[in-house]
Amino acid sequence: VTMSGRAGVIRKLDEAVINRIAAGEVVQRPVNAVKELIENSLDAKATSIQITVKSGGLKLLQIQDNGCGIQKEDLPIVCERFTTSKLEKFEDLNKIASYGFRGEALASISHVAHVTITTRTADSPCAFRAHYSDGKLVAPKPGMSCDPKPCAGNQGTQISFEDLFYNMPTRRSAMRSGSEEHAKIADVVTKYAIHNSGVAFTLKKQTETVADLRTTSNASIVDNIRTLYGPNIARELLSVDIQDAKLGFQLHGQVTNANFSTKKCIFLLFINHRLVECTALRHAVGSVYAAYLPKNSHPFVYMSLELAPANVDVNVHPTKREVHFLHEDSIVESIQQGLEQRLLGCNTSRTYSQQMLLPGASQPLSLDAESEKRAEKTYAWHMVRTDAREQTLEAFLPLSGVTQGKGMTATTDTLMESDQNELETDAAVRMDTCGSQAEEVVRINERDQGEARRSAEHAVNPGGSKSSSRKRPLSDTDSDKINLSGLNQPHRRIIRLTSVLNLRQAVMDSEHTGLRDMMQNYKFVGCCTESLALIQYRTKLFIVNFSRLRSTSLCLFELHFEF
Repeated sequence: VTMSGRAGVIRKLDEAVINRIAAGEVVQRPVNAVKELIENSLDAKATSIQITVKSGGLKLLQIQDNGCGIQKEDLPIVCERFTTSKLEKFEDLNKIASYGFRGEALASISHVAHVTITTRTADSPCAFRAHYSDGKLVAPKPGMSCDPKPCAGNQGTQISFEDLFYNMPTRRSAMRSGSEEHAKIADVVTKYAIHNSGVAFTLKKQTETVADLRTTSNASIVDNIRTLYGPNIARELLSVDIQDAKLGFQLHGQVTNANFSTKKCIFLLFINHRLVECTALRHAVGSVYAAYLPKNSHPFVYMSLELAPANVDVNVHPTKREVHFLHEDSIVESIQQGLEQRLLGCNTSRTYSQQMLLPGASQPLSLDAESEKRAEKTYAWHMVRTDAREQTLEAFLPLSGVTQGKGMTATTDTLMESDQNELETDAAVRMDTCGSQAEEVVRINERDQGEARRSAEHAVNPGGSKSSSRKRPLSDTDSDKINLSGLNQPHRRIIRLTSVLNLRQAVMDSEHTGLRDMMQNYKFVGCCTESLALIQYRTKLFIVNFSRLRSTSLCLFELHFEF
């Protein structure tokens, strides 16, 4: 219908337009082209397939196999639509056993990329190379013939296409990045490598020598799973074999047991050796594992379902991603029951990881307490910061003239505790009297503590008094005894004046218990400015002005020290 409302004229589209539209349906991304070419290589009975990719297949994608090759006489029409060697009439679809049958893969690729084919058969003395564009043979360079040229080459076929979607700028711009397309290609190659255990697959980027993916032709399915998905999955695999003669199907697979789970479901399904998707079967498998795995956890599942070719309709999707088959509901139910019986028989033991308690960690709660708190969720703002390399505010509060232990609060607490307990200091000092070698141990009590301090100073410095000539130098044992006496600690006088004791008690009674506990048990977070720091106490954050805190702490220390 036109803009004026009149009926439009129906025209037959140009052949080039038709082919380009069809190519957009068959080859939606580079991974679709890779899938089609891998299936062509498998149909050619290849035992080795090498894939080389550049920029995720947008600039270059090359697939080389050692299959039967293409006859020279077939090269002029190999890229035309609906040219195939797989079937001759429509009824052949009922018994088709090959991957390809429509003859659209190479034709579609040649309409959106520059294609080069190099092939050699077993009875050919040399290989032949041909170039294609829009399904037709073209000359490699202007002025040259477009006929296939003989060249050196191994048996098999090498297909290369460059500048994918060069004539479809909208489709080309829709491709996000080469790395994302490369990941999709690697995923498809991985799945085909697992299913075709007798074929060696290699995937690499053009400029790299190390392959991203590599399998050998003599590896089994489990070996390929171990190589491509890792040993964690391979060690938990269970072999599944289900068959039903009445429904006419047979299933072989490898699935993980209840000890393994992953956040993303890995589901590989091949129906008559075709990589397809089946939503009903996927949901059935998920419902079986839901009884064994935690919530939002999924298994690894590989299944190869073989049906009678007459019961499968493979021509239902442009990219052959889906197929329809008879008795689908019954077959899915039978597979679900068989898988459930297999998991039930192997679930006699479970493996759980165990973690040792860290030093200083609290003991685990009892079962009753765990069941009560299982539903409680701990949020980030309820957690207490812990770090073995934690910083403290004492690094910003140097106390001059005072030996720093664990910090300001530790020094102040030591003084306050000494007020309450009135420590008694004992020191043993060896002295020589009248030139004799006799030793006398002098015990210092609270009343003559000052005299003991003066005696220790004379012992350390013999030349400081007239009587030093009669005293021998202190030995290491004597020095240890003096250090143990506590004389190296800040000197503190014992006060018994009632007025001073009352004043001291008033200061202790007026202290803020919560603030004291906070300064003892805080966790240093970081500096905000030159004078502000951020600390955490329990589940709360505080901003501390440590410049003012330093002056206050010095005053408090001097006040307690004088008391």
